Amino acid sequence: MSFELKTIAHISTPFPEKFGVPRQSGLCASIVGRIIFEPGYRDINSVRCLDTYSHIWLIWGFDRISDTDWSPTVRPPKLGGNERVGVFATRSPFRPNSIGLSCVKIQSIEYTDEGPVIEVSGVDMVDGTPIFDIKPYLPYTDCIKDALPGISSDGEKCRSEVRFECDVPSDLKRSLIEVLSQGPQPTYINSDERVFKMSFESYTVSFKAYNNTVTVLSVNSSGDLC
Repeated sequence: MSFELKTIAHISTPFPEKFGVPRQSGLCASIVGRIIFEPGYRDINSVRCLDTYSHIWLIWGFDRISDTDWSPTVRPPKLGGNERVGVFATRSPFRPNSIGLSCVKIQSIEYTDEGPVIEVSGVDMVDGTPIFDIKPYLPYTDCIKDALPGISSDGEKCRSEVRFECDVPSDLKRSLIEVLSQGPQPTYINSDERVFKMSFESYTVSFKAYNNTVTVLSVNSSGDLC
């Protein structure tokens, strides 16, 4: 049995590429995205009463991964990239159906000539990601206080210190600190020589990551910030 998933919307985010996107929703709470509905789904009645909720679940597609046969096991970066675990014990995008699930916070719902636009925070998606469905977050049932964390036992609480070797505008700096502190680089690479590059909004960010410290070397755009 199979059925077709319809793309009801796309989300606009500051991440034009996969590298640098937060590993889970909510890790970077101030990073904002805008959900823009496709023409066939722009009826304002479809979001009636949605503003009575604080958070929503987004069901979406990993549309930037190359087509490949799924594997029953994967190597999570969190475990150093060397240990294999079952794909269904991870949130890896390389699965039988490349579907993602994110819980994000509603910041506002704007009613435009082209339908409702939902602004959300805590996004973990590439710019332009297709949205298949939106469901309200229900705290009385979706929050399970005694749930086991499994292989993610540290709860992603370990944050890196972020240092800048160049001047960056304060608003951009705050966003970069939040994104870079959660460690976008592969966790199994710990070198004071390796330089990583990440796209954020219209900028290219070059940085090193070593011993739980991220050092930003340069932030460049068409105007070359530093």
